[in-house]
Amino acid sequence: MPPVRGKPPKTAAFKFPHSDALLHNVLESGSVATVLNDLDGRVTYANRAFCELLDYEPEEVVGLMVPDLVHPDFVSEASKQFKSLIAGEISGYRAERQFLRKDGEPIWILVSASLLRNERTGRPLYLIAQLTDIDRQKRAEAAVAESESRMNYALEAARQGVWDHRVGTDAVHYSRMWRLMRGFAPDEVVDSSQESWLARLHPEDRERVRAHIEKQDRGVDGYDTMEYRERHRDGHYIWILSRGRPVEWDEDGNPTRTVGTDTDITRLKATESQLAEEKERLRVTLESIGDGVISTDAEGRVSFMNPVAEKMTGWKSSEAVGQRVDDVFDIVDEDTGDIAPNPVTECLARQEPFRLKDDVVLVSRTGERRDVRDSAAPVRTPDGNIIGAVLVFQDVTQSRILQRRLEHSAMHDSLTGLPNRSSFERALVAAIDQARRELREHALCFIDLDRFKSVNDTAGHAAGDALLKEAAKVIRKACRSQDFTARIGGDEFAIMLADCSVAAAKRIAEQVIAAISAIGFPWGGSIYRIGASIGIAAVTNRSPDLDQLLSHADAACYAAKAAGRNQVAVFELPDGRPDDFKQIA
Repeated sequence: MPPVRGKPPKTAAFKFPHSDALLHNVLESGSVATVLNDLDGRVTYANRAFCELLDYEPEEVVGLMVPDLVHPDFVSEASKQFKSLIAGEISGYRAERQFLRKDGEPIWILVSASLLRNERTGRPLYLIAQLTDIDRQKRAEAAVAESESRMNYALEAARQGVWDHRVGTDAVHYSRMWRLMRGFAPDEVVDSSQESWLARLHPEDRERVRAHIEKQDRGVDGYDTMEYRERHRDGHYIWILSRGRPVEWDEDGNPTRTVGTDTDITRLKATESQLAEEKERLRVTLESIGDGVISTDAEGRVSFMNPVAEKMTGWKSSEAVGQRVDDVFDIVDEDTGDIAPNPVTECLARQEPFRLKDDVVLVSRTGERRDVRDSAAPVRTPDGNIIGAVLVFQDVTQSRILQRRLEHSAMHDSLTGLPNRSSFERALVAAIDQARRELREHALCFIDLDRFKSVNDTAGHAAGDALLKEAAKVIRKACRSQDFTARIGGDEFAIMLADCSVAAAKRIAEQVIAAISAIGFPWGGSIYRIGASIGIAAVTNRSPDLDQLLSHADAACYAAKAAGRNQVAVFELPDGRPDDFKQIA
């Protein structure tokens, strides 16, 4: 029996703008013309086969509207089917209509179209259509009325198998190409009974095709095309696209003859299958990776989010699709709290990959904050046009916490929590440089605790450690909020007094000595008291380098101890003499 068309096949779901190189290569190297339209009917992607079919250059196709490509006689029908598809009234359609080549020449096309929807929300994203050149067979069909021989010749050239079925009987005529398509010899006698033909069909297709033929033979509308699998003479299955309809009727209007053509679409089906496999592989990959992934269109509106991105942003994919990426991926500067540049926005503006510095914080829709590392890259068509961007980001909160702890540990004293000597020396170098460049005046104070060693030796190291912690708190509290206090040795501390004259530094140092002397440290039933000697060195545009400046402050501290402890001494260089001390009681 004549093979006739059934339900429209499921066109392979398509997410090319966010797919990988393999999916791109499949489309570009495929022989099936494929085009992707947005919901306004504008072409957003067309593969090489499509451009060759209509004789366009790739850059000329993207941006065209459907009416620009379809013959005026079919624009109304195409628009109606497009609207029905978007409205969900139909799941797909297959139609024959004329398109226009670039030079205006019409060409008959078999269009198979369906919607690419968001997998979670069902929201339509794009319309994907596959176009098969049927211009030859349509012209051949038109020539039937002129000449049977011309029709057969044209169909033979177009590799279309022809069948001619007398309704109510098993009499079927098969053309030479129909036989060759299935592996039979050109003149081989083929059993024309319906059951013999049905027996060669794939078991999963058999009953569907049987029901379809019954309606086709009665001339029921909508049953002129179907697809099925038929066993080749070699044993493998081939996919057949069969198109047919009644051409003769009896006096009561009942069809008596059905004629149709068959096309081998095995390669097309293989491409669809490969696309479906790649799409599934991509979906599983995106859902299983630990990174958040957001893809956008060329205007920076979200078109896809994987589950990790949903969790980190607090947005459901169904709510985020169509939103500005700036609203969904909300990041701020870690140090200032200001809104940080969105990597997708920057990427689309610069037309190149973009990555922010590491110190950014993602603020989720619920207010949860995460340290993130991110990068965005543009998605381009084969001709270089940017059609969107892909943002990939990672939650690095824990690694940043660890990093901050390590940095803090490297720059702070583990016992007192104050900055350590290394950290203090950095601050002092910066102060020296500032004093030289800006003619500012700072003061360096070197503190040595008096009578601490006796407490450590008498009460033990645990007592000494506790006393050092207490002394650190007292020193820090006696200073100004902008001053930099550090522990630089066993019982030695230092203070960097910013924008402070020697006279003012002397008053602060005296406050520190008074505060330390007031400590009554209880331990083991005894009360211990300590003191402090402080040496001061001015930090001015005349100051020496770091090591010599520290040596000056240390020498001043030694002078204070020599003067009887609990004293303040200032290192000065009057009259050009380098080692003159002025003791201040």
